[in-house]
Amino acid sequence: MTPRNGTGRADSRPHLRPDPQKGACLFLALLWLLFGLPLPVLALWAAAPGWAWPDLWPAALGGRTAAFVLAHGQAIVGALASSTLYSLAVVTVNLCACLAPARLLAFGRFPGRAALEGLLLAPALLPAMGFALGLYGTLVRLGLADTPAGVVLVLSVVSYPYMLRALASGFEAMGQDYGHCAANLGAGPLLRLLAVELPLLLPAAVAGGSVVFLVAFSDYFLVQLVGGGVVPSFTGYLFPVLQSPDRGLAAMLSLVFLVVPVTLFLLVEGLVLAVYRRRGM
Repeated sequence: MTPRNGTGRADSRPHLRPDPQKGACLFLALLWLLFGLPLPVLALWAAAPGWAWPDLWPAALGGRTAAFVLAHGQAIVGALASSTLYSLAVVTVNLCACLAPARLLAFGRFPGRAALEGLLLAPALLPAMGFALGLYGTLVRLGLADTPAGVVLVLSVVSYPYMLRALASGFEAMGQDYGHCAANLGAGPLLRLLAVELPLLLPAAVAGGSVVFLVAFSDYFLVQLVGGGVVPSFTGYLFPVLQSPDRGLAAMLSLVFLVVPVTLFLLVEGLVLAVYRRRGM
């Protein structure tokens, strides 16, 4: 039916419809502006330690902070490597520990389900300091204080809800039909998990693992509390500089801090795309 205007005649004017692609592009541009704009500012601060208000542009540029990073490269790389290793260990522990509870929360219908979910999500709801202090006493009695294993354990407990919620959403989106089909074809529980469910859960696992990695990699208080200064971490190297008046060095170390997460996320994204292309998904 041809639309008509107020005079009763056919309206030949084209009707404008919102373009969802333009809206998505505008939203992505806004995100790039919000999260990408601080990077050039950090780079300027790192290159111009004397840049201060009200100057709109640094009076002079230099390489003092870059020279500091090169001179202390061994300590910085060691701290980055330690933080990366225990953060990846936290992701692995949470992934293994969350599969069964996430499946239960996604598919289970039983009395007390809401209470169980609230209990499992409690580490994200309680204050981190009080929760960690209580857990630290247990780690001392177990002999895990001031050890990498204790750091991995406490960070795994604190970041557990993020992986659990991501995997539970992944199970809900996947449904049970794929598992039932594999079971009807003779696949056992382990084969169903490895060959059917994990590939379909890969986006949820990557999403949850990314959050868990960032929580573990950027944590300072828990690592210092449980690690006792024995377990090296880049945040332990960075935070004292952030509290110092040397803004240029703090900016340079903040840029170095971003290298590992950004590089790791790019590698993971490429790996996920390669796996999906290989499987024809």
